[in-house]
Amino acid sequence: MKQILIFLFAACFALNASAETLDTIRAARKPVKEADLNILKAAVKGWHVRLGAGFNIGGASPLPLPRSIRKIDSFNPTLCISLQGAVEKRFRQTPWGMQIGIGFENKGMKTDATVKNYHMEAYNADGSGKVEGAWTGHVKTNLDNNYLTFPVLVTYNFTDRWQMKAGPYVSWMFNGSFTGEAYDGYIRDQNPTGPKTDVTRAIYDFSDDLRKFHWGVILGGEFKAYKHLSVSLNLQWGLNGIFPSDFNSVTFALYPIYGNLGFNYLF
Repeated sequence: MKQILIFLFAACFALNASAETLDTIRAARKPVKEADLNILKAAVKGWHVRLGAGFNIGGASPLPLPRSIRKIDSFNPTLCISLQGAVEKRFRQTPWGMQIGIGFENKGMKTDATVKNYHMEAYNADGSGKVEGAWTGHVKTNLDNNYLTFPVLVTYNFTDRWQMKAGPYVSWMFNGSFTGEAYDGYIRDQNPTGPKTDVTRAIYDFSDDLRKFHWGVILGGEFKAYKHLSVSLNLQWGLNGIFPSDFNSVTFALYPIYGNLGFNYLF
C-alpha cells in the first residue's frame, strides 16, 4: 500500500510538472507573422522562396565592334549591385523546375576609346556651340542605368546541389544616364571628307534618349553551398539596344551584356 501511494504521488507530480512546462512553452511562444505563414504555405505547395544580392559586371557594347572604334584605352565596370526575390518550384519526380523573380538592377560602365571617323554630336565645352560630324580622337563614355527586371527561368537540377537555369527576362529602366566627352582630336563637318575643325573638348548627354523597355535572355548556374545559402553565376544578354532604333546620334546598337555573381538565401 505504501508503494502504491508513493507511485501515485510521483505520477501526479510528473503530470503537474509537464502541464506547467507546456504552459510555459505556450506563453513564451511568439505569434507567427502572416508573412511567415504565407512562406510556409508556399513551401507546402512546392514553391520555395529565395532572396539574393549580387554584382553586375559588363557593359553596353556594339556587336561586332565597328571599324570607327580603333582601340579601347580603358574600361571600368563600376560598382553595379543587384537585389532579387524569387519563387521556385521543382516538378515532381523530374530534375526540371521553374523560377520566377523580380529584382532591382544597376548596370553601368566607364570607357575611354580611340576612334576615327566616329559619328559625333556634342557641344563644345567652351560654349561655342554644337559640333556634328566625323570625329577622330578620344571618346569617354559614362553609363549608369537602374532597372526593374522580371526573369522567368527554366531550371535543371543535376544533383541536390548543382543547378542550371535559362530563360527570358524583361526590364523596365526607371532611371538612366548616358553622358561623355570627346577630347584631343578633330571633327570633319557632316562626313569624313568635310571641313576639318580641331576640338579640345566637347561634351554630350543622351540620357533622355535611352530606351525604357528591354528584353533578353539569361543563362547561368547555381551551387547550393549550405542548406540556406547558394552561390550563382549568370550571363544576362540584352537583345535590344539601349537606344531606340530611330536614334541617330549613336549610329550602332549598344547591347547590355552583363555577368552576375550572386549570393542567395533559401527559405
